[in-house]
Amino acid sequence: MHKNNRHIHGYNFDALVEALPPLKKYIIKNTFNHKATIDFSDPIAVKLLNFALLKYYYKITQWEIPEGYLCPAIPGRVDYIHYLKDLLDSHPKTLIKLPKDINVLDIGSGASCIYPLLGQKEYRWRFIASDIDPISISAANNIIAANHSLKNTINCRLQGNNQNIFRGIIKVNEFYHLTMCNPPFHKSFNQAQKGSIQKWKNLKNNQSKQKGRVNLNFGGQEAELFCKGGELQFIQNMIKESRDFKHQVLWFTCLVSKGEHLKKLQFCLKNSQVTHIKVIKMSQGHKISRFIAWSYHEL
Repeated sequence: MHKNNRHIHGYNFDALVEALPPLKKYIIKNTFNHKATIDFSDPIAVKLLNFALLKYYYKITQWEIPEGYLCPAIPGRVDYIHYLKDLLDSHPKTLIKLPKDINVLDIGSGASCIYPLLGQKEYRWRFIASDIDPISISAANNIIAANHSLKNTINCRLQGNNQNIFRGIIKVNEFYHLTMCNPPFHKSFNQAQKGSIQKWKNLKNNQSKQKGRVNLNFGGQEAELFCKGGELQFIQNMIKESRDFKHQVLWFTCLVSKGEHLKKLQFCLKNSQVTHIKVIKMSQGHKISRFIAWSYHEL
């Protein structure tokens, strides 16, 4: 994990239970080291753990997501935020010339509104949270309204055209220091289901089949899990559309789950005549992840 990640040393379950008492009945002993943990195949336990983390570490007092929507893993999500901060800090002279308040656009923010919550609490960044799903926007707005410390720091915008990413969201005369995105990974529902099965196997829980479907322990709606062409096509579309907003964004960024996509994305970026391309690697335990960043500015 990033050196500034609050969760780098694991979970303090005593503190988390104190912050959120309902979590207590879901605490179990790890069979290998006998330390406290939860059953990560239990969606209720996962949701309570994440709420406890938000409450204890980030002072989010109210956090509720609709049933069946993605419940994000906090340590991995906040890692993206910290590495974005490093990206900004790598060009201090450029930042001096830009607005003092850091403005960030989160594409596909989801019902949890997780990146805006973490980015605002860690670095006091101001966010626009966009999504194509009205239910996600409504849930995110409810979270923001229920936490008074977030007032006037996060604004949600509904993307009315699912063919667009930045169009209809970025307004004239707006400037963003960063855009960020955790794109849909899969090309289809069937592919998403296969990924879910593998996820359950990794959790050593094969009791997940119900009426021919597999339930994700973190949930997920269609727009959160898959799109036409999958991750690669989504990011390629993002790159092409970014050209229309090159003067309004310092760094465009997007998570890339599959390393084999990087060469095609870098080729697409070069064709788009970007000025800078960076691939930032991240790791959480045995999981390796990365995001790609590009800019049209002279830095």
